[in-house]
Amino acid sequence: MRAVGLITEYNPFHNGHLHHLRQSLEAAGAEVAVAVMSGHFLQRGEPALVDKWVRAQMALRAGVDLVLELPFPWACNSAPQFATGAVQALAALGRIDALCFGSESGDLAALEGCARLLLDHQAEVERQTAQLLRGGLNYPAARAQVAEALSGDARGSELLRSPNNILGIEYLKALRASESPIRPLTIRRTGAGYHDTEATGEIASATGIRRMLGEGRAVAPYIPEASREPLERALALGRHLETDHLHRLLLARLFRGPRSLTDIYQIEQGIERRLCEIADTSAGYEELVDGVKSRHVTRTRIQRILAYVLNEVGAEAMAAYLECGPLYLHVLGFSDKGRAFLGACRKTLSLPLVQNYSRAVPLLKRYYGVDSEKFRLAEGMLQLELRATRNYTLLMKNWTGSHRSRDFFEEVIRE
Repeated sequence: MRAVGLITEYNPFHNGHLHHLRQSLEAAGAEVAVAVMSGHFLQRGEPALVDKWVRAQMALRAGVDLVLELPFPWACNSAPQFATGAVQALAALGRIDALCFGSESGDLAALEGCARLLLDHQAEVERQTAQLLRGGLNYPAARAQVAEALSGDARGSELLRSPNNILGIEYLKALRASESPIRPLTIRRTGAGYHDTEATGEIASATGIRRMLGEGRAVAPYIPEASREPLERALALGRHLETDHLHRLLLARLFRGPRSLTDIYQIEQGIERRLCEIADTSAGYEELVDGVKSRHVTRTRIQRILAYVLNEVGAEAMAAYLECGPLYLHVLGFSDKGRAFLGACRKTLSLPLVQNYSRAVPLLKRYYGVDSEKFRLAEGMLQLELRATRNYTLLMKNWTGSHRSRDFFEEVIRE
Protein backbone atom coordinates (compact mmCIF):
# COMPACT_ATOMS: atom_id res chain seq x y z
CA MET A 1 0.00 0.00 0.00
CA ARG A 2 1.40 3.38 -1.01
CA ALA A 3 1.03 5.86 1.86
CA VAL A 4 1.12 9.64 2.08
CA GLY A 5 1.98 11.39 5.33
CA LEU A 6 0.19 14.51 6.58
CA ILE A 7 1.38 16.71 9.45
CA THR A 8 -1.66 18.23 11.11
CA GLU A 9 -3.45 19.88 14.00
CA TYR A 10 -7.08 19.66 12.79
CA ASN A 11 -8.26 22.34 15.22
CA PRO A 12 -10.93 21.49 14.07
CA PHE A 13 -11.00 19.45 10.84
CA HIS A 14 -12.64 21.54 8.10
CA ASN A 15 -13.31 21.64 4.35
CA GLY A 16 -9.83 22.99 3.62
CA HIS A 17 -8.35 19.95 5.36
CA LEU A 18 -10.61 17.67 3.31
CA HIS A 19 -9.37 19.35 0.10
CA HIS A 20 -5.77 18.86 1.22
CA LEU A 21 -6.40 15.21 2.12
CA ARG A 22 -7.93 14.37 -1.25
CA GLN A 23 -5.33 16.29 -3.23
CA SER A 24 -2.51 14.67 -1.26
CA LEU A 25 -3.76 11.15 -1.98
CA GLU A 26 -4.03 12.01 -5.68
CA ALA A 27 -0.64 13.76 -5.91
CA ALA A 28 1.14 10.90 -4.15
CA GLY A 29 -0.76 8.16 -5.94
CA ALA A 30 -1.42 6.79 -2.47
CA GLU A 31 -4.06 4.43 -1.08
CA VAL A 32 -3.48 5.31 2.58
CA ALA A 33 -3.35 8.69 4.38
CA VAL A 34 -1.40 8.81 7.66
CA ALA A 35 -1.77 11.92 9.82
CA VAL A 36 0.65 12.87 12.57
CA MET A 37 -1.50 15.17 14.72
CA SER A 38 -0.80 17.42 17.70
CA GLY A 39 -2.33 16.43 21.01
CA HIS A 40 -3.98 18.81 23.47
CA PHE A 41 -1.48 21.69 23.10
CA LEU A 42 -0.66 23.02 19.66
CA GLN A 43 2.33 24.44 17.79
CA ARG A 44 1.45 28.06 18.58
CA GLY A 45 1.05 27.26 22.28
CA GLU A 46 -2.74 27.28 22.36
CA PRO A 47 -4.81 24.45 23.87
CA ALA A 48 -6.93 22.73 21.23
CA LEU A 49 -10.62 23.60 20.80
CA VAL A 50 -11.63 19.99 21.54
CA ASP A 51 -9.65 17.01 22.75
CA LYS A 52 -7.37 14.87 20.58
CA TRP A 53 -9.82 11.95 20.37
CA VAL A 54 -12.61 14.13 18.98
CA ARG A 55 -10.23 15.65 16.43
CA ALA A 56 -8.89 12.23 15.44
CA GLN A 57 -12.43 10.90 14.95
CA MET A 58 -13.31 13.89 12.76
CA ALA A 59 -10.29 13.16 10.57
CA LEU A 60 -11.00 9.43 10.31
CA ARG A 61 -14.61 10.04 9.32
CA ALA A 62 -13.41 12.37 6.56
CA GLY A 63 -11.10 9.74 5.06
CA VAL A 64 -7.80 9.79 6.96
CA ASP A 65 -6.75 6.18 7.57
CA LEU A 66 -4.37 6.40 10.53
CA VAL A 67 -3.90 9.14 13.16
CA LEU A 68 -0.75 9.17 15.30
CA GLU A 69 -0.18 11.66 18.10
CA LEU A 70 2.82 13.99 17.84
CA PRO A 71 4.32 14.05 21.36
CA PHE A 72 4.11 17.28 23.37
CA PRO A 73 7.81 18.28 23.10
CA TRP A 74 7.42 18.68 19.33
CA ALA A 75 3.70 19.46 19.05
CA CYS A 76 4.01 22.55 21.24
CA ASN A 77 7.23 24.05 19.94
CA SER A 78 8.77 26.28 17.29
CA ALA A 79 8.35 25.42 13.62
CA PRO A 80 11.78 23.69 13.27
CA GLN A 81 11.15 21.43 16.27
CA PHE A 82 7.53 20.77 15.26
CA ALA A 83 8.65 19.75 11.77
CA THR A 84 11.58 17.63 12.95
CA GLY A 85 9.48 15.59 15.39
CA ALA A 86 6.67 15.04 12.90
CA VAL A 87 9.03 13.94 10.12
CA GLN A 88 10.78 11.57 12.56
CA ALA A 89 7.42 10.07 13.55
CA LEU A 90 6.41 9.46 9.92
CA ALA A 91 9.83 8.05 9.06
CA ALA A 92 9.61 5.61 12.01
CA LEU A 93 6.79 3.75 10.24
CA GLY A 94 9.21 2.81 7.47
CA ARG A 95 6.51 2.72 4.78
CA ILE A 96 5.61 6.36 4.09
CA ASP A 97 6.22 7.15 0.42
CA ALA A 98 5.49 10.89 0.41
CA LEU A 99 4.87 13.83 2.71
CA CYS A 100 2.36 16.31 1.33
CA PHE A 101 1.91 19.70 2.99
CA GLY A 102 -0.13 22.78 2.23
CA SER A 103 1.61 26.05 1.38
CA GLU A 104 0.64 29.53 0.30
CA SER A 105 3.24 29.29 -2.48
CA GLY A 106 2.47 25.91 -4.00
CA ASP A 107 5.94 26.09 -5.62
CA LEU A 108 7.95 23.11 -4.34
CA ALA A 109 11.14 24.11 -6.15
CA ALA A 110 11.12 27.59 -4.59
CA LEU A 111 10.43 26.18 -1.13
CA GLU A 112 13.23 23.62 -1.54
CA GLY A 113 15.61 26.38 -2.61
CA CYS A 114 14.83 28.34 0.54
CA ALA A 115 15.27 25.21 2.67
CA ARG A 116 18.70 24.54 1.10
CA LEU A 117 19.78 28.13 1.73
CA LEU A 118 18.83 27.96 5.41
CA LEU A 119 20.58 24.61 5.89
CA ASP A 120 23.72 25.41 3.90
CA HIS A 121 24.20 28.74 5.71
CA GLN A 122 22.76 27.68 9.07
CA ALA A 123 25.50 29.17 11.25
CA GLU A 124 25.45 32.48 9.41
CA VAL A 125 21.65 32.62 9.43
CA GLU A 126 21.63 32.07 13.19
CA ARG A 127 24.34 34.67 13.80
CA GLN A 128 22.73 37.41 11.71
CA THR A 129 19.23 36.59 12.99
CA ALA A 130 20.42 36.89 16.60
CA GLN A 131 21.95 40.26 15.79
CA LEU A 132 18.67 41.53 14.33
CA LEU A 133 16.76 40.18 17.31
CA ARG A 134 18.93 42.31 19.60
CA GLY A 135 17.96 45.27 17.43
CA GLY A 136 14.28 44.72 18.16
CA LEU A 137 13.01 42.64 15.23
CA ASN A 138 10.94 39.56 15.96
CA TYR A 139 12.24 36.17 14.84
CA PRO A 140 10.18 35.63 11.64
CA ALA A 141 10.97 39.10 10.30
CA ALA A 142 14.66 38.82 11.24
CA ARG A 143 15.12 35.44 9.54
CA ALA A 144 13.29 36.60 6.40
CA GLN A 145 15.59 39.63 6.19
CA VAL A 146 18.69 37.45 6.57
CA ALA A 147 17.48 35.02 3.89
CA GLU A 148 16.96 37.85 1.43
CA ALA A 149 20.41 39.27 2.13
CA LEU A 150 22.13 35.88 1.66
CA SER A 151 20.25 34.94 -1.52
CA GLY A 152 20.03 38.39 -3.07
CA ASP A 153 16.45 37.44 -3.96
CA ALA A 154 13.35 38.93 -2.34
CA ARG A 155 11.32 35.81 -3.15
CA GLY A 156 12.98 33.86 -0.32
CA SER A 157 12.06 36.60 2.11
CA GLU A 158 8.43 36.53 0.93
CA LEU A 159 8.24 32.76 1.39
CA LEU A 160 9.36 33.13 4.99
CA ARG A 161 6.56 35.57 5.83
CA SER A 162 3.64 33.13 5.38
CA PRO A 163 2.83 30.55 8.08
CA ASN A 164 2.25 27.48 5.91
CA ASN A 165 5.28 28.26 3.73
CA ILE A 166 7.39 28.52 6.90
CA LEU A 167 6.23 25.10 8.12
CA GLY A 168 6.70 23.61 4.66
CA ILE A 169 10.28 24.86 4.50
CA GLU A 170 10.93 23.31 7.90
CA TYR A 171 9.52 19.96 6.71
CA LEU A 172 11.88 20.11 3.72
CA LYS A 173 14.82 20.96 5.98
CA ALA A 174 13.98 18.04 8.26
CA LEU A 175 13.72 15.62 5.33
CA ARG A 176 17.00 16.83 3.86
CA ALA A 177 18.89 16.89 7.17
CA SER A 178 17.86 13.30 7.91
CA GLU A 179 18.46 12.14 4.32
CA SER A 180 14.94 10.72 4.35
CA PRO A 181 13.68 8.79 1.30
CA ILE A 182 10.20 10.28 1.86
CA ARG A 183 9.26 12.33 -1.21
CA PRO A 184 8.03 15.90 -0.52
CA LEU A 185 4.93 17.27 -2.24
CA THR A 186 3.00 20.49 -1.71
CA ILE A 187 -0.58 21.56 -2.39
CA ARG A 188 -1.31 25.24 -2.83
CA ARG A 189 -3.56 26.48 -0.03
CA THR A 190 -6.95 27.63 -1.35
CA GLY A 191 -9.69 29.75 0.17
CA ALA A 192 -9.26 31.46 3.53
CA GLY A 193 -5.72 32.07 4.76
CA TYR A 194 -4.31 30.73 8.03
CA HIS A 195 -5.12 33.89 10.00
CA ASP A 196 -8.29 34.86 8.09
CA THR A 197 -11.36 35.11 10.29
CA GLU A 198 -13.89 35.19 7.43
CA ALA A 199 -14.78 32.36 5.07
CA THR A 200 -14.02 32.19 1.35
CA GLY A 201 -16.78 30.18 -0.29
CA GLU A 202 -17.09 26.85 1.52
CA ILE A 203 -13.65 27.14 3.13
CA ALA A 204 -12.96 28.90 6.42
CA SER A 205 -9.69 28.68 8.31
CA ALA A 206 -9.54 26.88 11.65
CA THR A 207 -8.93 30.32 13.21
CA GLY A 208 -12.07 31.64 11.55
CA ILE A 209 -14.15 28.64 12.62
CA ARG A 210 -13.07 29.03 16.24
CA ARG A 211 -13.93 32.74 16.04
CA MET A 212 -17.38 31.95 14.63
CA LEU A 213 -18.05 29.43 17.38
CA GLY A 214 -17.05 32.00 19.98
CA GLU A 215 -19.54 34.42 18.45
CA GLY A 216 -22.32 31.81 18.37
CA ARG A 217 -22.34 31.61 14.57
CA ALA A 218 -23.06 28.43 12.57
CA VAL A 219 -19.99 26.60 11.27
CA ALA A 220 -21.66 23.53 9.71
CA PRO A 221 -21.13 24.76 6.10
CA TYR A 222 -17.36 24.76 6.68
CA ILE A 223 -17.06 21.28 8.26
CA PRO A 224 -17.32 18.10 6.13
CA GLU A 225 -20.68 16.48 6.78
CA ALA A 226 -19.08 13.19 7.84
CA SER A 227 -16.99 15.00 10.47
CA ARG A 228 -19.62 17.20 12.07
CA GLU A 229 -21.18 14.83 14.60
CA PRO A 230 -18.11 14.35 16.88
CA LEU A 231 -17.54 18.12 17.02
CA GLU A 232 -21.20 18.97 17.56
CA ARG A 233 -21.48 16.39 20.35
CA ALA A 234 -18.38 17.73 22.14
CA LEU A 235 -19.62 21.31 21.87
CA ALA A 236 -23.12 20.39 23.10
CA LEU A 237 -21.67 18.64 26.15
CA GLY A 238 -19.36 21.54 26.94
CA ARG A 239 -16.30 19.35 26.38
CA HIS A 240 -14.36 22.14 24.72
CA LEU A 241 -11.81 24.78 25.64
CA GLU A 242 -12.92 27.54 28.00
CA THR A 243 -10.23 30.25 27.98
CA ASP A 244 -11.40 31.68 31.31
CA HIS A 245 -10.44 28.38 32.93
CA LEU A 246 -7.05 28.56 31.22
CA HIS A 247 -6.45 32.05 32.56
CA ARG A 248 -7.34 31.10 36.13
CA LEU A 249 -5.11 28.02 36.12
CA LEU A 250 -2.22 30.07 34.81
CA LEU A 251 -2.73 32.74 37.47
CA ALA A 252 -2.67 30.11 40.21
CA ARG A 253 0.65 28.87 38.85
CA LEU A 254 2.16 32.35 38.34
CA PHE A 255 1.18 33.49 41.84
CA ARG A 256 3.90 31.18 43.14
CA GLY A 257 6.36 33.85 42.02
CA PRO A 258 9.25 34.30 39.55
CA ARG A 259 11.63 31.90 41.31
CA SER A 260 9.25 29.01 40.69
CA LEU A 261 9.57 29.59 36.93
CA THR A 262 13.34 29.70 36.45
CA ASP A 263 13.67 26.02 35.47
CA ILE A 264 10.79 26.12 32.95
CA TYR A 265 11.67 25.60 29.29
CA GLN A 266 12.31 28.87 27.36
CA ILE A 267 12.03 31.11 30.42
CA GLU A 268 14.76 33.73 29.96
CA GLN A 269 15.40 37.49 29.61
CA GLY A 270 13.37 38.32 32.70
CA ILE A 271 10.16 36.92 31.20
CA GLU A 272 9.39 35.19 34.51
CA ARG A 273 9.23 38.54 36.32
CA ARG A 274 7.09 40.10 33.61
CA LEU A 275 4.68 37.14 33.64
CA CYS A 276 4.18 37.42 37.38
CA GLU A 277 3.75 41.21 37.22
CA ILE A 278 1.04 41.00 34.53
CA ALA A 279 -0.67 38.10 36.32
CA ASP A 280 -1.57 40.43 39.19
CA THR A 281 -3.60 42.75 36.92
CA SER A 282 -4.70 40.73 33.85
CA ALA A 283 -8.43 40.19 33.45
CA GLY A 284 -8.15 37.37 30.88
CA TYR A 285 -5.81 35.14 28.90
CA GLU A 286 -5.52 37.56 25.97
CA GLU A 287 -4.63 40.41 28.31
CA LEU A 288 -1.99 38.24 30.00
CA VAL A 289 -0.34 37.37 26.67
CA ASP A 290 -0.56 40.92 25.31
CA GLY A 291 0.93 42.33 28.50
CA VAL A 292 4.06 40.19 28.20
CA LYS A 293 4.81 40.19 24.47
CA SER A 294 7.22 42.75 23.10
CA ARG A 295 8.97 43.70 19.87
CA HIS A 296 11.46 40.83 20.13
CA VAL A 297 9.27 38.27 21.93
CA THR A 298 6.35 37.23 19.75
CA ARG A 299 2.84 36.47 20.91
CA THR A 300 3.26 32.88 19.78
CA ARG A 301 6.35 32.42 21.91
CA ILE A 302 4.56 33.79 24.98
CA GLN A 303 1.66 31.38 24.37
CA ARG A 304 4.08 28.46 24.19
CA ILE A 305 5.85 29.58 27.37
CA LEU A 306 2.49 29.70 29.16
CA ALA A 307 1.79 26.13 27.96
CA TYR A 308 5.15 25.07 29.42
CA VAL A 309 4.36 26.85 32.69
CA LEU A 310 0.95 25.18 32.94
CA ASN A 311 2.35 21.72 32.21
CA GLU A 312 5.53 22.10 34.32
CA VAL A 313 7.86 21.48 31.36
CA GLY A 314 11.42 21.66 32.65
CA ALA A 315 14.21 23.05 30.46
CA GLU A 316 16.63 20.19 31.18
CA ALA A 317 14.10 17.46 30.44
CA MET A 318 12.89 19.19 27.28
CA ALA A 319 16.44 19.52 25.95
CA ALA A 320 16.95 15.77 26.47
CA TYR A 321 13.68 14.89 24.71
CA LEU A 322 14.45 17.08 21.71
CA GLU A 323 17.93 15.65 21.37
CA CYS A 324 16.81 12.01 21.25
CA GLY A 325 13.61 12.47 19.20
CA PRO A 326 10.24 10.73 19.72
CA LEU A 327 10.68 7.37 21.47
CA TYR A 328 7.29 5.80 20.70
CA LEU A 329 4.33 6.20 18.36
CA HIS A 330 0.93 6.69 20.03
CA VAL A 331 -1.99 5.51 17.89
CA LEU A 332 -5.15 7.59 18.34
CA GLY A 333 -7.26 5.87 15.69
CA PHE A 334 -7.44 4.04 12.39
CA SER A 335 -9.79 2.87 9.66
CA ASP A 336 -9.83 -0.76 8.47
CA LYS A 337 -7.34 0.26 5.80
CA GLY A 338 -5.21 2.05 8.39
CA ARG A 339 -5.20 -1.01 10.61
CA ALA A 340 -4.03 -3.16 7.69
CA PHE A 341 -1.32 -0.60 6.91
CA LEU A 342 -0.11 -0.73 10.53
CA GLY A 343 0.07 -4.49 10.25
CA ALA A 344 2.22 -4.13 7.15
CA CYS A 345 4.53 -1.78 9.10
CA ARG A 346 5.36 -4.32 11.81
CA LYS A 347 8.63 -5.32 10.13
CA THR A 348 9.69 -1.77 9.27
CA LEU A 349 8.83 0.08 12.49
CA SER A 350 11.81 1.72 14.19
CA LEU A 351 9.87 2.84 17.30
CA PRO A 352 7.54 0.94 19.66
CA LEU A 353 3.84 1.33 18.91
CA VAL A 354 1.63 2.37 21.83
CA GLN A 355 -2.11 1.86 21.51
CA ASN A 356 -3.07 2.26 25.17
CA TYR A 357 -1.03 3.82 27.96
CA SER A 358 -2.02 1.08 30.41
CA ARG A 359 0.41 -1.22 28.56
CA ALA A 360 2.93 1.43 27.53
CA VAL A 361 5.44 1.22 30.40
CA PRO A 362 5.94 -2.57 30.21
CA LEU A 363 6.25 -2.25 26.41
CA LEU A 364 8.92 0.45 26.70
CA LYS A 365 10.81 -1.52 29.37
CA ARG A 366 11.01 -4.52 27.03
CA TYR A 367 11.95 -2.39 24.04
CA TYR A 368 14.66 -0.20 25.61
CA GLY A 369 15.65 -2.08 28.76
CA VAL A 370 14.56 -1.08 32.26
CA ASP A 371 17.91 0.50 33.20
CA SER A 372 18.47 2.39 29.93
CA GLU A 373 18.54 6.15 29.48
CA LYS A 374 16.09 5.86 26.58
CA PHE A 375 13.54 4.11 28.79
CA ARG A 376 13.88 6.91 31.37
CA LEU A 377 13.30 9.53 28.67
CA ALA A 378 10.39 7.62 27.10
CA GLU A 379 8.72 7.32 30.50
CA GLY A 380 9.23 11.06 31.01
CA MET A 381 7.52 11.77 27.68
CA LEU A 382 4.61 9.57 28.72
CA GLN A 383 4.26 11.41 32.02
CA LEU A 384 4.29 14.77 30.22
CA GLU A 385 1.46 13.61 27.94
CA LEU A 386 -0.53 12.40 30.94
CA ARG A 387 -0.04 15.77 32.65
CA ALA A 388 -1.14 17.61 29.51
CA THR A 389 -4.26 15.46 29.26
CA ARG A 390 -5.16 15.95 32.93
CA ASN A 391 -4.66 19.70 32.62
CA TYR A 392 -6.76 19.77 29.47
CA THR A 393 -9.70 18.28 31.38
CA LEU A 394 -9.45 21.33 33.69
CA LEU A 395 -9.69 23.63 30.67
CA MET A 396 -12.98 22.20 29.41
CA LYS A 397 -16.12 24.22 29.94
CA ASN A 398 -17.80 21.14 31.48
CA TRP A 399 -16.36 17.94 32.89
CA THR A 400 -18.48 14.81 33.18
CA GLY A 401 -16.59 13.26 36.07
CA SER A 402 -14.83 10.38 34.31
CA HIS A 403 -11.18 9.64 35.07
CA ARG A 404 -8.90 12.55 34.17
CA SER A 405 -5.98 10.31 33.13
CA ARG A 406 -7.88 9.62 29.94
CA ASP A 407 -4.90 8.20 28.02
CA PHE A 408 -5.24 5.04 30.13
CA PHE A 409 -8.94 4.58 29.43
CA GLU A 410 -9.70 5.85 25.92
CA GLU A 411 -9.76 3.08 23.34
CA VAL A 412 -8.16 3.42 19.93
CA ILE A 413 -10.80 4.94 17.65
CA ARG A 414 -11.93 2.60 14.86
CA GLU A 415 -13.87 4.03 11.94
